[in-house]
Amino acid sequence: MGAPPQLTPEQRSAALAKAAQSRKRRAEIKSRIKSGDFSIDAVLELSNSDEAIAKMRVRELLEALSGVGKIRAQALMERLNISATRRIGGLGRHQIKELRNEFMKTTHAIRPGKLIVLSGPGGVGKSTVAALLRKSGDFWVSVSATTRAPRANELNGIDYFFISVDEFERRVKADEFLEWAQFAGNRYGTPSMEVEDALLRGENVLLEIEIDGAKQVKAHLPQAILVFLEPPSWEELVARLEGRGTDDPERRAHRLQLAQEELAAASFFDHVIVNDSVERVVSQLVSFAS
Repeated sequence: MGAPPQLTPEQRSAALAKAAQSRKRRAEIKSRIKSGDFSIDAVLELSNSDEAIAKMRVRELLEALSGVGKIRAQALMERLNISATRRIGGLGRHQIKELRNEFMKTTHAIRPGKLIVLSGPGGVGKSTVAALLRKSGDFWVSVSATTRAPRANELNGIDYFFISVDEFERRVKADEFLEWAQFAGNRYGTPSMEVEDALLRGENVLLEIEIDGAKQVKAHLPQAILVFLEPPSWEELVARLEGRGTDDPERRAHRLQLAQEELAAASFFDHVIVNDSVERVVSQLVSFAS
C-alpha cells in the first residue's frame, strides 16, 4: 500500500471545511427526520443527488426515525443483511426495497390510497382543476425529478429533486420513474417510490401530466384511475388556445393540431369529464377517490 497523498495547507483546509459542512448537512436532515418533516423515502431519494446524505450511515438514518432506537436499528440491519458501517449511498436496490417495506408494515390495516391521473389537451384547464384540488388537502402531491438547474427560490426536495443527466438516465434504465418526458431541453420524471409509499399510507395521490405520461403510469400501476378532461366544445378550446397572446400564428396552429390528436386519445382513459365547471370537475375527482 502506497503512502497517502500529501496535501497542501490549502487543500487540507478545504477538505476540513467540506467535512464540517457535510456533518452540518447530515445533522440538519436527522433533525428533520426526528421532527417528522422528512420520511425515510425522502431521505433515500435525496441521497441520489446530495453527496453528504449519500455518505450518511444507514444506522444514523434509522436511529433518527421516530420509535427506532439503537437496539431496533441494529437488529433491523442484521435482519436485512446491512452491515453496521453501510452508508445510504451504498445500499442495494433490494435493501432499499426491504427498508421501505419494513416501515410500511404498520400501515397494512390502512386502506391503500387511490392514484388519480388527470390529463387532457393543452388549454383544457388541467392546471386550474389540479390547483383547486390540491388546496382541498384531500390529495398528496408528488415532487418530480428534473435535470434543469434550480431557480433562485427553489429548494431541492421541496420544489423538485434536482439531479444530473447521468443520474436521470440511470433511473430511467432502472425503471425508477412512473413516467418521464423531455421538455425544452430538460427532462422531468415522477419518482415511483414516493408515489407508491403515499398510496400505501392510505393517501390519495394526484398526478397532472401529459397523455403519454398517463399511459406510462398505467403501465406501471394498472390500478391508477385515468381521467381525461374534455373542453365543453371544440370552439371553446380553440378560443382558449388562440387567446394565448404569447404564441405566434405558427405556434397556435401547431397547438390546435396537437389538441386534435390529444382529443382522439380520450377512449384510452377510464373516465372522461367535460370541464364546464371547475368545481364540478373537482367534486367528481374527489368521488373517484372515495
